[in-house]
This record gives sequence, C-alpha cells and structure tokens, in this order.
Amino acid sequence: MNKANRKITVNNIVITVSRIEDDDFISLTDMLKAKDGDFFISDWLRNRNTLEFIGV
Repeated sequence: MNKANRKITVNNIVITVSRIEDDDFISLTDMLKAKDGDFFISDWLRNRNTLEFIGV
C-alpha cells in the first residue's frame, strides 16, 4: 500500500491530502479546525449534496 501525504492551500487554509494507492483523501479534521468550530461534521453529513456524493 503506497501512502503519501501532501498539503494543499484553500482560501489560506492548509489541508492535508493523503494518497493511498490511486485514491486521494482530504482531511476533514483539517477542514474542521480551519473553521474554528463554525462547521461541524454532523451538519455536513446532513447535507443532501454530501449524501448524494457519498452514494456515488
């Protein structure tokens, strides 16, 4: 299993991107920290667009 991490910057926020084999994964923890508590994963998971995306 090939695992490599890199960082991207989005709106001046550094987000970790992990690559495992041929798949990329973004760090939800980094995204949550960037919002200082204004954004909660539970709210994100309730979003219809998110559920549709996960379903794909």
